[in-house]
Amino acid sequence: MTYASIINPGEARLNIARLIDHTLLKPEAMPADVIRLCEEAVENEFAAVCINPDYVELAANCLYNSKVSLATVIGFPLGANTMEIKAAEVAHAIDQGATELDMVINIGHLKANDLEYVGDDIHAVVDAANGNLVKVIIETALLSDEEKRTACQLALKAGAHFVKTSTGFSKSGATAEDVRLMRIEVGDRMGVKASGGIRTFADAMKMITAGANRLGTSAGVQIVRESKIS
Repeated sequence: MTYASIINPGEARLNIARLIDHTLLKPEAMPADVIRLCEEAVENEFAAVCINPDYVELAANCLYNSKVSLATVIGFPLGANTMEIKAAEVAHAIDQGATELDMVINIGHLKANDLEYVGDDIHAVVDAANGNLVKVIIETALLSDEEKRTACQLALKAGAHFVKTSTGFSKSGATAEDVRLMRIEVGDRMGVKASGGIRTFADAMKMITAGANRLGTSAGVQIVRESKIS
């Protein structure tokens, strides 16, 4: 499966774990919580863990020699850092062991129709990532449908690998309608990650059916458990 693969829901039911980014982004997360997250990810063979930048080195040690990728967040959760700071965050995260970068776009500049700035912002992260996977969080809850489409096109043009619905820290998270819109916009040229509010196997399947091929959730263990009895 490539990052842009469109997933058949029947196939997803059989191995949903490989679509999950096991996520812990709470500000109160402690080292022991991150260690447990990584252990769960290895045990369940999740696609990745997704953690805050200060725990990248710890997670890299926990995941050493495993098949689980290590994702961290950039410009999180507001997207309002300068592009130079976002690029520096990326370089540092990769140096510490991150292989996937989930960046937040500059939402205010997008809504102001300053599209050159938004595109340059994404491009700065893609360049700094040096071939590592970049997922672009567009924060769908704050955008009109037209702005969502524009954000997808800017991410595609900048060479990012995924568009992602949400940080999980805004007004609401992923919806099937937004995932469907994003998948229609990018086709099979990018991945689509649904994130925010995905708590059950039914939630997960709804997003996959709409076109997601990666899921960001803190409920990965429960989702896998439910998948085996559904």
